[in-house]
Amino acid sequence: MSISFLMAKEGVLHMKDGVGETSYTKNSSLQRKVIMQVKTMLEESVKQMISKSNITIESCWKIADLGCSSGPNAIVVLLNILNIVDNVSMSLNQSVPRVFQIYLNDLFENDFNTIFKLIPGFYQSIHQEKEDNFGTCFIHATPGNFYGRLFPDNYIHFFHSSYSLHWLSQAPKASTNMTKPFNKGNVYITSTSPPSVHEAYFKQFENDFKLFLKSRSLELRLGGVMLLTFIGRDKTHKIGNPGEVIGMVLNNMVQEGLVEESKLDFFDLPIYGPTAEEVEQVVKEEGSFTIQTLKTIKIGWDANLQEDFNNSIIDSKMRGEFIAKSIRAVFEPLLSTEFGEDIIDELFTRYANLVAQLIEVETLEYTNVVVSMTKDKVEDL
Repeated sequence: MSISFLMAKEGVLHMKDGVGETSYTKNSSLQRKVIMQVKTMLEESVKQMISKSNITIESCWKIADLGCSSGPNAIVVLLNILNIVDNVSMSLNQSVPRVFQIYLNDLFENDFNTIFKLIPGFYQSIHQEKEDNFGTCFIHATPGNFYGRLFPDNYIHFFHSSYSLHWLSQAPKASTNMTKPFNKGNVYITSTSPPSVHEAYFKQFENDFKLFLKSRSLELRLGGVMLLTFIGRDKTHKIGNPGEVIGMVLNNMVQEGLVEESKLDFFDLPIYGPTAEEVEQVVKEEGSFTIQTLKTIKIGWDANLQEDFNNSIIDSKMRGEFIAKSIRAVFEPLLSTEFGEDIIDELFTRYANLVAQLIEVETLEYTNVVVSMTKDKVEDL
C-alpha cells in the first residue's frame, strides 16, 4: 500500500473538529466518564512507576498521551496524571519530579487548536492548586501515526491511551478477489458475518497492535509503564458496537435508494473491539511487555446522559438522540467522505430513531478493556 494512500486515509480518521453542536468537543462526555473510571488503575500504574528507583531519581519525566483527540478530555487526562504523580510521591515519601514534558499525540488532521486554547487554563489550574510546590510542565503536540515510531529510543517514562487503539491503521480486506464484497451489506462485524470477516479483522488488529507494542517498547525507558483503554468486545452481546447500527441504517437507506449499494458493500469501518483474551494473547506473543493488570469495565452507550441533562426525566427518544450525537462526533468525517455530506443529517436522524427502539429490547453497552504493562527489559536497538 502506498504512503500517499495511507496519508489520504489518515486525513479523514479524526473526530469532528471545532466546538459546534455536533463536534467531538461538545459530545465526548462518555469518553470522559471512562477516563475517570480508569483513574484507579492510572493511580496504581503511576505508583508502580514511582516505586522504581531508576525512574524516581530523574528530575524530568516525559509523558505521552496517544490518540488525545480534541477538546477538554485531553486536559482531564493531564490533570489526572499530574495530580496522581504528586499525591503518590508524597504518600511514598518520594521527591516530585521538577520538570514534566507532556506530548499530545494524534494524527495530523486532528484538531489540536481546540486543545491549545485550553492550555492556559490548565496552567492556571495547576498553579492555583500546587502554587510553588510543583514542577514545571511543558506541553508539546506530536502529530503522527502511533502504528510506528513517534519518539527517540528510551525516551518516554509513561504512555497513556484511551479510546484510540480500537482504531485500525486500515479496514481489513479479503486476501483474495478484491472485486467481490468482503463483508456485503455490513460495515463492521455482525452476528451474521462469516468467519472470514472475524478472522480478517482480528488479523489486522494483531498486526497493528504488535507494531504499536514494538514501537512503544523501543521508545519507553526501562521501568516505564503503559496504560491502555480500548473499546473491546463481549461475545455475549448481540449488538456490541455502534458500528453495527451504522450498517443497519445504511442498509435501510440503500433499500430506499438514498445510498448506492456498491458504496455500502465495499466500505468497512477501520475499527476492531478486541476481547480481553485477545489483548492478552497479542501482548504475550509480541513479548516486549509484562502485563500488570488486565480488566474489563462495562458502561452504557448513554452512560453520561443523566449528568448532561441535570438528572431530568429521560425517555428512549432522548437516549437515542444523545447516543447518535456522540457517535456522529466520532464517525462523521469518515462517513461524509465515503457517502457524501448530504446524507449525514438523515443518517444520524435514523440512527437516533433506531437506537431508541433497540435500547428498549437490547443492553447497549461498551465493554472496555483496560491493560497496564511495564517494560522490564532492554530492547535490541
